[in-house]
Amino acid sequence: MADNRIQVPPNCELTLGMTCVDKEVAGRTVWRMRADERFANPAGIVQGGFIGAMADSAMGSAAVTYAKGSGRKVFASNVEMKTSFLAAARVGSVLECTAVIVSGGARVAFAEAEVVDDGGRLVARASSTYLFTERT
Repeated sequence: MADNRIQVPPNCELTLGMTCVDKEVAGRTVWRMRADERFANPAGIVQGGFIGAMADSAMGSAAVTYAKGSGRKVFASNVEMKTSFLAAARVGSVLECTAVIVSGGARVAFAEAEVVDDGGRLVARASSTYLFTERT
C-alpha cells in the first residue's frame, strides 16, 4: 500500500530548485541549487533561511539514506539545527551542499553539512539532529 504522505520530490525541494546529485553512499548526500533572485534579501545576497533550508533537506535525506543502508524505511524529523553563515552567497551562483551523518543509532542521527558556492568558497556550515520514525 502506498504512503500518501510521501511526495517525490518534496515541495520544499521543488520550490528551492534543489537537485540531488549524489546519494550513492549511505549517510551522505550532495545537493545543488542555483541561488536565484527570489532568494535575495534587500542587500542582494541570498537570505540565510534559504541556505538553512538547503542544508536541512540535504541532512534529512542523508539521515534517510543512513537508515536505508541498514534496511530500514524511516521518516527523519529535524529536532534541532544550527547554521553558521561564513560568506555571502551571491545571486546567480550555484550552491552545493554536502551532508553526512557523523553518528547515528536506532532512534536518532547526528548530521553535518557544508554549503559551498561555484567558486569553491565555504558559505555555511550546519549541524542537526534527526529523529527516526518507522514507515510501513
